[in-house]
Parts: sequence; C-alpha cells; structure tokens
Amino acid sequence: MNDSVYVGNAGKDAALDRGWLLGHFKGAGDPRHSEAVEIKWGTHPRGDTRAQWVRGEQRTALLVLISGRFRVELPGRSVLLARQGDYVVWGQGVDHSWVAEEESVVLTVRWPSVPGYAVPREEERAASAT
Repeated sequence: MNDSVYVGNAGKDAALDRGWLLGHFKGAGDPRHSEAVEIKWGTHPRGDTRAQWVRGEQRTALLVLISGRFRVELPGRSVLLARQGDYVVWGQGVDHSWVAEEESVVLTVRWPSVPGYAVPREEERAASAT
C-alpha cells in the first residue's frame, strides 16, 4: 500500500468531517491534507441554511450543483443553482451564505485552504453560551 494514495467514497467520507474531503484540516500524513485547496461534498436537507454569513473571505470558491436546488446568497445578488452542473464562482473578499431550497448535493472547491471559517456546531455554541 502506498501512503500517498487514498481511495474512498465522497458520501461516506463526507459524513466524518462536516462534508470536507480535502484541506488543511486533515492530518499532515493524510494524502487528503492540503494547504492549497479544500474540497467538500455537501449533502443538505431541504431548508438547510448556513448558520451565519462568511465575512472577510480570503479564498476563492467554486460551488457545483450535483442534485437538488441550492441558492447562494452574495452581496446584492442571489444565485439559484437548479440544474445539475449549474455552478457559481466567487473571489476573495466576497461575503456569502446559502440555503438548500430542496434536498441538495453540492461540490465545493475553495482555495487556498486556510483555517478560521468553520461555524461552530450547535453543541459547541451551546457549551460556549454556558
């Protein structure tokens, strides 16, 4: 076995790390570790919404609709991804949020991979409030 090769399933692996398959947050010895790029397989139930807007974005992002109906909110613009393969790209400095209008699967690629954008999980927010 070659330690620089990883074979997996996006649906299964995504469930282990909030959807993220590749990025700075994977262990240094993991072939999925990268400081250059992040890749996410996002599965979202209908009505799922990002908990808060991303502000002060330092990355460029590409979001591709695999299935469903997904809306990306950008300053002064709302982009609806409704057909498989629809995508949107936004650059550094562009704040954003999103909502799944239907059960959706999206592939997100962001670069570079930098820490500081994770929204705390519900249980983490509850613990910090006490």
